[in-house]
Amino acid sequence: MTTTHHVLGISGGKDSAALAIYMRENHPELDIQYFFTDTGEELPEVYEFLGKLEGLLGRKINYLNPDRDFKFWLRHNGNFLPSPQTRWCTIKLKLHPFKNWVNPWLTAGDKVISYVAIRADEEHREGMQSHHKNLTVKLPFRDHGIVKEAVLDILEASGIGLPKYYDWRSRSGCTFCFFQQKIEWVGLMERHPEAFENAKKMEKSALENGTPFTWSQNEPLSDLAKPERVAQIKDDFEKRKLRDLANRKLNPLRMQNSKNLDIDDLYLDEEGGGACLVCHK
Repeated sequence: MTTTHHVLGISGGKDSAALAIYMRENHPELDIQYFFTDTGEELPEVYEFLGKLEGLLGRKINYLNPDRDFKFWLRHNGNFLPSPQTRWCTIKLKLHPFKNWVNPWLTAGDKVISYVAIRADEEHREGMQSHHKNLTVKLPFRDHGIVKEAVLDILEASGIGLPKYYDWRSRSGCTFCFFQQKIEWVGLMERHPEAFENAKKMEKSALENGTPFTWSQNEPLSDLAKPERVAQIKDDFEKRKLRDLANRKLNPLRMQNSKNLDIDDLYLDEEGGGACLVCHK
């Protein structure tokens, strides 16, 4: 008989956590297996949040580890840093571990349904495309009109809240993710200086080997870390936040949160825009 496997990827971010809670509450009949593709370069706050989520769900999250770590693939790619144009890190550290996990089921003729946390207010995003007849990708939030405000409500009602890194960072994923905004790099330097120094060393080695990219757009971390530059980045961020607040139509049902905008709500067209769904949802 054909078996159907239900899987749901957890990134350590708010949307995928909310989807896991939503599916447990609305579809308790489904035996869903949760997974997290672990690069080994995640924020410690991500692992802390995953532990809390496991306790809430009452089920273990499967950690899928790549067969080689980031530094191996960096060397393999000639020390060229990944970038929005060449996302080899997503392929090697996220997509391949997932495929290696589900391929035995697909090869055996089983069906796999993967639930992805793309919201109804994210028309510009698409989920992972299935290239196997027995792998189906479903978007429950989009199908049922779940938007960001509803995601926040789900997390608040569950008692789990937001991951701690949302105080200063807009997404989960590797500590040195190239989709970070400059203010987030400053946050990493101040909260996790060892991770910042690790990213700076990799960038220095990559630049010495001719990579055309830096982690932060058009600015090496050695320059970004200078005190006068840090002050400028913080000042620019506060000005943009005030400008965004002045132009934003506030939701009267969430007035208590109106001054606490998510970083990823701010000036994505100017820097740090875009996101990798596999890593950041």
